[in-house]
Amino acid sequence: MRQTDRHFKFDWLTIFLFFLLVGFGWLNILSASQNGDEITILNFTTSYGKQLVFIGLTCLLILLILAIDSKFYERFSSIIYIIGLALLVGVLLFGKTINGATSWYAIGPMTLQPSEFVKAATALAVAKYISDLNTDIAKLKDQLRTILIIAIPALLILLQNDTGSMLVYGAFFFVLYREGLPKYYLWIIIFIAVVSISALKFNVLPTILVVTILLFGFYFFKRKKVKISLPIGLLLLCLALSFSVKFFYNNILQPHQQDRISLWLRLEKDPEKLERMKKTFAYNLNESEKAISSGGLKGKGFLEGTRTTGKFVPEQDTDYIFTTVGEEWGFLGSFAVVLVFVILIIRILHLAELQKSQFSRVYGYSVAAIFFFHFMINIGMVMGLIPTIGIPLPFFSYGGSGLWGFTILLFIFIKLDSNRINEW
Repeated sequence: MRQTDRHFKFDWLTIFLFFLLVGFGWLNILSASQNGDEITILNFTTSYGKQLVFIGLTCLLILLILAIDSKFYERFSSIIYIIGLALLVGVLLFGKTINGATSWYAIGPMTLQPSEFVKAATALAVAKYISDLNTDIAKLKDQLRTILIIAIPALLILLQNDTGSMLVYGAFFFVLYREGLPKYYLWIIIFIAVVSISALKFNVLPTILVVTILLFGFYFFKRKKVKISLPIGLLLLCLALSFSVKFFYNNILQPHQQDRISLWLRLEKDPEKLERMKKTFAYNLNESEKAISSGGLKGKGFLEGTRTTGKFVPEQDTDYIFTTVGEEWGFLGSFAVVLVFVILIIRILHLAELQKSQFSRVYGYSVAAIFFFHFMINIGMVMGLIPTIGIPLPFFSYGGSGLWGFTILLFIFIKLDSNRINEW
């Protein structure tokens, strides 16, 4: 093999899946943003025209990422992470507020959302720290330091009032679990989720009563293997969680956030108030479900979606872009999109396991986890399976920051993986 040939060998299947999703995503942005006027591809005042520019710049960004030596990303990961944090702090001071979130830098007519880029910076920092020879993720000290690396950008994003983007950082748990985080953390997270939802849905006292019965029933059958301190500790955690969740819901969350959770868990008992909430906070969801269900098996056809062209679904070219897929391409088209995403995520996981460098493996798992979280939450949201959370569908939702952020995240891994492919 000639020396010059080694620099052009990449995992072309992953690259093909990327361009397949970006191309099909652009078609759906075109459909969701057209208003009945004549479609002019090079009309850069429209969403689909602007997205085409973003895609063109994405191609240049890809060439830049692949041209940089792969060792750069590991060597300068800490500096990249610090720059990312500085951008998040800066946006709190000088950022532009859109829809209640101060998450954008205004650069002339264009806006940039730094939180979309900091995901890659955080993934690099986590990979760098975990792959350090002195790091043992099974030790509490290293667990806390790793969590701190993840928590700092998440907290800064929460301060921007961008809860959806902040929640994405929970995806790093899967990475830590793969790298040796003790299994009991998983059970604790499940316990916290179940108790929190139960306290909101069924109230505090019934939750505590049921948990008490289950914990001490478990201890009765396992008392030879389990110390009494375990059920007592979990019961105390249950008490703290139950009361704190109710306090957080009633006193910390904003009214629109309360209403979204209330609709999801069916907490509201007053029929009149429930109906008002549905007309306001559930409007997007109701219209989303109608658009998807109207597509049937094969869909109404490209640019033929009546609910899409009629602008029944707000934010349809961004957070609710999947409704366009459902209406115009039907169940088969929606299934195909889901399948391509699943193949991409599985492919990234497969490549991550093939890596000889722990840094590359951890980074690869971070990429897969972030994509999975966005994909699962966005599609679950538009189908009403989870509360409405404003996060984009990778490569589909309109916006340059999102597209570039996901591109950087993926192609840094493709560049790292090229070391394995190009070995002599």
